[in-house]
Amino acid sequence: MTTTSVSKELLLQRLDGLRQIPTIPAVLAPLLRYLQQPVEQLDVQKVTDLLAQDKSLAAQCLQMANSPLFGRQRVDSLRGAVVSLGFRHLSDIAMSCGVMNMLPGDKASLDPVVFWEHSLGCALVCRTLARKINLSDPTKAYLAGLLHDLGIIVNLWVLPEEFRKAYEIAKAEGVPLHEAEQRSLGFTHCDSGRLLAENWGLAPDLIEVVAFHHSPEKSSHDTALVALVHIADLLCRMSGLNHGYIEQRQVNLFEDTSFGLLAQNSALKDFDWARLTFELDSYMDEVHSLVRAIYRA
Repeated sequence: MTTTSVSKELLLQRLDGLRQIPTIPAVLAPLLRYLQQPVEQLDVQKVTDLLAQDKSLAAQCLQMANSPLFGRQRVDSLRGAVVSLGFRHLSDIAMSCGVMNMLPGDKASLDPVVFWEHSLGCALVCRTLARKINLSDPTKAYLAGLLHDLGIIVNLWVLPEEFRKAYEIAKAEGVPLHEAEQRSLGFTHCDSGRLLAENWGLAPDLIEVVAFHHSPEKSSHDTALVALVHIADLLCRMSGLNHGYIEQRQVNLFEDTSFGLLAQNSALKDFDWARLTFELDSYMDEVHSLVRAIYRA
């Protein structure tokens, strides 16, 4: 039996470990369900009351409302944060804050702060890219960027020692984490993440993002969204919002497969990608500032 098949069998044998992964805060599910209603049916005080049930979530939402990337003016109350952010952004932000503490701190070879800095950074870049290229749903792009590395959570809970070895290889050699996982485990966080995404009942396009963000050409459901996340993930890893180490390689985004996949959209044939990458350089500075304020305050 090969190492790969042994590793995959081991993963399957430990799938019961998915039940050990902590769920997102109890208040988040009813909050997100409520926010899915038509906006004219939503009540500011109802949303405020739901958020107030989780003090940590409320504090983080207030902090994000006052960040330059979300807020336009200083707000000092949770109700003010709800009004300032608007219902459309609030579900994104609540999800961001709600899943922050899911990594097992006692087992984590990967610093949870580093992990969520990368995830939030990728979410912010995804949303900006989606708006720049007129992708249909920037909100979905944000959530896709936030959740793309769910498989790392699975690996840390279900196979902590095996993942630790893979992470140490990646860090020592400066190679992408998924390459070290494939070599060491026989599968990657894309494979295990897909299992969790399906277990959570995520939408098919989000499942594809989790499963194929390192190989967007394999996507069949929403290739543009997967390609977008792939690009945002690369931008973050190359700009310092990485997995805790520097990858020893050069990346030319214009030669990446994902640019070709996005360019298949006829609306993007004359798009000024060079200008976009220039604008993103300064935007990444803002992203760094925001994630530092949230996770390292």
